[in-house]
Amino acid sequence: MRMPRSRKRNRDRKKHAAAVTAGPAGKWIDGLSDVSIAGDPLAFPHLARTDLPAHPTTIGGYAQLVREIAADRARWEPLVRYDALTRWYARLETGPGYEVWLLSWLPGQSSGFHDHGRSAGVMTVVQGELTERSLTGEGEATRTLAPGGQRVYSAGYLHEVVNAALEPAVSVHLYTPGLVEMNHYAQDRERSVTADR
Repeated sequence: MRMPRSRKRNRDRKKHAAAVTAGPAGKWIDGLSDVSIAGDPLAFPHLARTDLPAHPTTIGGYAQLVREIAADRARWEPLVRYDALTRWYARLETGPGYEVWLLSWLPGQSSGFHDHGRSAGVMTVVQGELTERSLTGEGEATRTLAPGGQRVYSAGYLHEVVNAALEPAVSVHLYTPGLVEMNHYAQDRERSVTADR
């Protein structure tokens, strides 16, 4: 009578384990790596895209970005909301060193006199009409911004934006660096401005 021979299970386990362990300096002993298995990702255009837009780094580039966003009505129009108590806003985009906001303004709503701390900015009206009042060493200046009207301002620029029209308005604002400070000011009867503390 023959005894059944026991079969060795996983007899190649040790040999296989040795073949796939990493050798010195991270080299695989079997010569396989992610690139040798999956191929070089840079060889496939959909994995290594070069047609992505570059982020802006200059005021001119930021102004161009705001114009492009304003022209893309399908991007911002579905997001517009109105709030009877305050201006409504939503962040549209962020990038290295900037952020873009969408704001809506019902008639009579105002930002009050303010600056943006160390942030410079670009704003454009995309719907309706806004009035900007700014204070400089020479006094007060007032300008009306219709759709397509754009303002560029530096850090510390003091102004007020108000919807003085009878229809709602929508605007796009870019701040660089991103807005972390907004100082509000009270205006007295002599048209001087004092900091709200």
